[in-house]
Amino acid sequence: MDRQLEEALAHGPDPLHLAKVFGLSEKAAIRYANSARALLEQAAEQNTCEGRQ
Repeated sequence: MDRQLEEALAHGPDPLHLAKVFGLSEKAAIRYANSARALLEQAAEQNTCEGRQ
């Protein structure tokens, strides 16, 4: 599970890439991509907030 999420964070939240690399179902690949996207957005928001201080 961690490897799929790390891959999504490293190569972008692309469900097609995740499905191909790990042989995931469409639903699983989308779920990992959405999780990675949420983490990336959260990190970007934190960086933006820290830059304002």
